[in-house]
Amino acid sequence: MGLDFFRNLSPKEDQTRCFRAQLDLSKSLNLPVIIHDREAHKETLSILNEEKAWETGGVIHCFSGDIKMATACVDMGFYISIPGTVTFNNAKTLHGVVKKVPLKNLLIETDAPFLAPVPFRGKRNEPAHVKLVAEKIAQIKNISPEEVAYATTKNAKTLFSLP
Repeated sequence: MGLDFFRNLSPKEDQTRCFRAQLDLSKSLNLPVIIHDREAHKETLSILNEEKAWETGGVIHCFSGDIKMATACVDMGFYISIPGTVTFNNAKTLHGVVKKVPLKNLLIETDAPFLAPVPFRGKRNEPAHVKLVAEKIAQIKNISPEEVAYATTKNAKTLFSLP
């Protein structure tokens, strides 16, 4: 759920109305949310605050914001999900987010079939590529890939109440 003002396949007003309704539903079911935010950072943060989305928490999928947004999301109890774009040399803002956001607040994703990490950039993304994302996070944070894998797995289990 969320807002996508990049493609604008639906009017902003419709997206906003549906987003609010879905957040309300998640609260009534006490389920975490997975937030899609593309070219709508300000609006997404505003709605998350107004709708008290911290009551259920969740994850900001395929994070593309800056450290200010990441900090605001983490302060609301959200995880930041790091996609394959973190392996791109020109992803300096995302590198900064990874460096500053604590490991306890990160998740890893593939965003399959899109946004494949280097060396698969431009090709179909696959879940197996998540290893490359973990390796890049480890490099940025100067820790082992195993530590990243352990922490992000623990985070996913916590978020989704898995054993």
